[in-house]
Amino acid sequence: MNADADLAELAAAYGILLSYRDLQDQEQVASPDTLRALLAANFVPASTPAELRESLRAVRAEKTARRFPREVIIPSDQEARVASGDIDNWQLRNEDTASPQELAAAKGDAVLPSLRAGIYSLNLRFQGKTEMVRVIASPARAPSLFEQSGHERIWGVNLALYGLHSERNSGLGDYSDLRDIAIVAGGEGAGFVGINPIHAMGISSDEISPYAPSHRGFFNTDHIAADSIPGLENSPSARRIRESVTNHLVALRQSKHVDYTLHRLTHRHVTEQLYDLFRVEAPESMQQDFTRFCHECHDTQLARFVAFETLSGQYGADWRNWPSHFRYGDPGIRYHQWLQWVATRQLESAQRGAKDSGMALGLYHDIAVGARRDGAESWCERESVARHVSVGAPPDHLNPNGQNWNLAAYSPHRLNDAGYRPFRDILAQVMKVAGMVRIDHIMGLQRSFWIPDDGSPGGFVRQNYESLIAVLKIEAVRQGTVVIGEDLGLAPPGFRQSIRQHGIYGLSVLQYEIRQREKSRKSRHGSRSVARQELACFATHDTPTVRGFKHGIDIDWWHRLGWIDGDGYVAAHKLRRCDIRAVKAKHPGIGFSKAVQTSLAVSPASMVGVQLDDICQHRQAQNLPGTTDEHPNWRRRYRISVSELARHKHFLSVAKSMRGRRSAKLCATK
Repeated sequence: MNADADLAELAAAYGILLSYRDLQDQEQVASPDTLRALLAANFVPASTPAELRESLRAVRAEKTARRFPREVIIPSDQEARVASGDIDNWQLRNEDTASPQELAAAKGDAVLPSLRAGIYSLNLRFQGKTEMVRVIASPARAPSLFEQSGHERIWGVNLALYGLHSERNSGLGDYSDLRDIAIVAGGEGAGFVGINPIHAMGISSDEISPYAPSHRGFFNTDHIAADSIPGLENSPSARRIRESVTNHLVALRQSKHVDYTLHRLTHRHVTEQLYDLFRVEAPESMQQDFTRFCHECHDTQLARFVAFETLSGQYGADWRNWPSHFRYGDPGIRYHQWLQWVATRQLESAQRGAKDSGMALGLYHDIAVGARRDGAESWCERESVARHVSVGAPPDHLNPNGQNWNLAAYSPHRLNDAGYRPFRDILAQVMKVAGMVRIDHIMGLQRSFWIPDDGSPGGFVRQNYESLIAVLKIEAVRQGTVVIGEDLGLAPPGFRQSIRQHGIYGLSVLQYEIRQREKSRKSRHGSRSVARQELACFATHDTPTVRGFKHGIDIDWWHRLGWIDGDGYVAAHKLRRCDIRAVKAKHPGIGFSKAVQTSLAVSPASMVGVQLDDICQHRQAQNLPGTTDEHPNWRRRYRISVSELARHKHFLSVAKSMRGRRSAKLCATK
């Protein structure tokens, strides 16, 4: 027996890549320690020779025993032959309903009728055996911008929701602010308003990064507008509850940066009282709507989530430290269900306001790449979440040292066993209140980089890409949502072309592409037709603003933190001046900021995003990757209030430019 060869065979069977090409196109071979660690993360024992032999025997036995594949993907709304041969009988059931419904049954070849997009189970009986095949009926493509809006090109505003300030919020941008700013932007011709992830952060957590949520399948209740609770909008008692914390609210609104600690204490104090008031004062129609929400909206998942919120309030934010008999408990509490109902209804109101203002798509939500390992999602879905590993990234042009995001990873075969339900639930929850969504680090649907806790080098694990993309298209078509795939960084060969064939839009960041640094970027922009299927912007939350880029604020930070020395500082600023000249050369006679704006306005990209940071002409970015307390990450507030935006000269100028240049029809073939 060749132990190394057997280990490699077992690893490959579970999608663990034996090697990958790095940024310098050098082959990185996974070590035996890495393979064993990633197998253990996938619930596959292989730490001893005996475990390795037994696990490999089981894999080989299943492969030999099965006649039909475990899963097939077929086009929706088309008849399809999925199995043939000496089949005694077969039954097809719809798994998308609360009680699986039998749709067809016959003998002989399994020729399935035209199926709506969804997931089905096909039971095949032959020669005294029975096998179940999961059937995923998927649309050919995700919805396009033109199909959903009738527009070929649109523009919108991207912003950090937490940074919005107004005369009525509680020191943190809320869902009513989002509705108000969407109405203002829509009135000036914007087609969408994009925000940071608004996933649940955890009632007991002090985490503030929206990209490190507790659960992506539920909403952040910190953003609930306390003065817009359904059923209590005009209640004098509700107003008195809010007025009881006036001093705290004044302090929160006047703070230079968002004070999450004080906000969460104040906000929870108010919402707990409003919940008690809701139970006795809200109209019967609102009470009934809340009850229906609890029963209709993923009731099982909601019960598990609120159980986590309840237990974390008693035993701390990290479920791994709870008493053992509570780590798997499942109590519930109505208050946390109510918070999710309020957040959902306020987001629905924001989306209605956005569309009513004339926006083509409305809200543009961000789906984070993963959830915290100590959070609700990893607890609720612990049967599918990989063990003792974190999701991250190998060294690439975004971070030459690689990244450990400390986020939970899903085991591909366990997620398959669950019928991809955790992934589907997340998509459905976010998409139902959005006209478009962005999938953060969409390359993770094909392969994800796992970093073992035991110190072994990280490695890539292949995901069920075609199945996950099929599920993504099913939910996108079901909800009528345009999908953006954040495809920055090190992508597998052919990946970007693949997602576009599935109708998913890419992301183009101007400051990364000024000098066409990466070969992958050069090929990506090789034709006008390819460039159109994307959202273009100058910056992201992790990169400098326009003014920050111009003045090298990010370079100054690197030098201040000791990441580059004096020579590196001088060289970086010199290179930055070259970048600025390159942008201005394309639009001579105007300044750098105006040249950036013009570049975006005339871009052939289907969608263009303008950062509110740049409208406000801020220098500092929302986040400086690699820092925690050194830089005010996720705490910066906007210089202008929501009400001031409607008459803000620079915003009106940007809107006018975008309307004028992006209303023209493209001549290229769709």
